[in-house]
Amino acid sequence: MSNEFRLSNYLARIGHGGPVRPDLATLTALHAAHVNAIPFEGLDPLLGRQVRLDLASVQAKLVDSRRGGYCFEQNALFKAALETIGFAVTGLSGRVRWMSPPESPLGPKVHMLLKVDLPEGPHIADVGFGACVMDAPLRFKTEIEQPTAMGTFRLGETNGLFSISARQPQGWRTMYVFDLEPQIQSDYELGNYFTSTSSLAPFTSTLILERVDADKRYKLANRRLTIEAREGEVRHELTIDSAHDLGQVLQETFNVELPGPTDDVFGRIGG
Repeated sequence: MSNEFRLSNYLARIGHGGPVRPDLATLTALHAAHVNAIPFEGLDPLLGRQVRLDLASVQAKLVDSRRGGYCFEQNALFKAALETIGFAVTGLSGRVRWMSPPESPLGPKVHMLLKVDLPEGPHIADVGFGACVMDAPLRFKTEIEQPTAMGTFRLGETNGLFSISARQPQGWRTMYVFDLEPQIQSDYELGNYFTSTSSLAPFTSTLILERVDADKRYKLANRRLTIEAREGEVRHELTIDSAHDLGQVLQETFNVELPGPTDDVFGRIGG
């Protein structure tokens, strides 16, 4: 497989037919289209399958097939698309805090995000945070509320360590913290290996999917499907009771084609 990036295939995959220029309008449009069309999903780690980060493999999975991926795959693909268009992009790494008590120690760098430099100033782009997928890039400006179609976000800084938080029904919730040290491919390969193989990572034991539409956020955690409005307001929840229903949800809600039998996946999530 070739590592050449096929921009036209990517744009068709996300359904973007507008202009592509290295500007804020294009970045914003691509960001929203990407998270709508290519769902966050961790099926491969759950099934014990290897997650490959070379560009050829990422394109084959997320562009040529009806599959999604998690942060390392999603943001590697988005970074390649942006750079092909002409954006100046720096890959960064973050430490996830979504499920961590505020006083708990920092964990490893297991999240990939992007800094995009624009004439308007730097922005953070991230199409791959699977607990609260961002639907738009954020200005790299701290302590201001930044509303998007599906949420409100805020950057913070403490002792040189930056954070991104999302407003939820219970208040502000930290997604992850990060610094501005540029990352190279081997940094991501190390984080990817831990995330896709360790029993300490959620993806090896929990089915996780998320897709952000124009006015809805769909989340699947094992057998629980949640539909949210802006800022995490729960509109509807249901429990998936059979492998048949799981396959239907994956196809119709997330547009995901399973890499194996539906029974295999359902059997791993308490079916």
